[in-house]
Amino acid sequence: MATRGKKYRAAVERFDPQARFEPRKAIEHVKQSAYAKFDETVDIALRLGVDPRHADQIVRGTVVLPHGTGKKVRVLVITQGDKTREAEAAGADFVGVEYVAKIKEGWLDVDAIVATPDVMGQLGPLGRILGPRGLMPNPKAGTVTMDVTKAVRDIKAGKIEFRVDKSGNVHAPIGKVSFSVEQLEANFTAFMDTIVRSKPSAAKGTYIQTVALSSTMGPGVRIDPAIYR
Repeated sequence: MATRGKKYRAAVERFDPQARFEPRKAIEHVKQSAYAKFDETVDIALRLGVDPRHADQIVRGTVVLPHGTGKKVRVLVITQGDKTREAEAAGADFVGVEYVAKIKEGWLDVDAIVATPDVMGQLGPLGRILGPRGLMPNPKAGTVTMDVTKAVRDIKAGKIEFRVDKSGNVHAPIGKVSFSVEQLEANFTAFMDTIVRSKPSAAKGTYIQTVALSSTMGPGVRIDPAIYR
């Protein structure tokens, strides 16, 4: 821990941790502050002026990041009949209703699950397993659909799902430290545009309260939230 602490302190000293930057400068600081030997993920953290206890103030949705997340996403499509061939042709890693039983037995080597509406009845008992992991297919997220080709290709291309937590925070990956500043900026802009458009009509006061970027091991870099007001 001492080594990590030393590197972390050195990273923090590269910029004023209390300062608020415009997005491109913040991204540059995140890249410069990353010190791990692996390709760290760049994460965004927001605090929103909403009260998630009220259904009409829940912020959730999806966005396809222009440059993806940098992570190979394993996609399972739970379906049957002709849709199995369609899912395989679209590039799904795992296909078939037999995976319902496998999940019940503890199999979860997957990053996203798509299901066709006709099999959703079989997925009901899996809610307690998949729900907490953010894997339960949902029509609002586009993961319960007959268009499995589009669903699989969107996820493979960098589609991510976001949802505000009970404290009003949203966290999401927007790429890797190895991405160029331009790639990270494009992903950041796409994500923020979607968040701004997702503002609930019932939300009062300041919607975007804080915005910060960080790498997996690096310090948080604050972005000026006034840009989005």
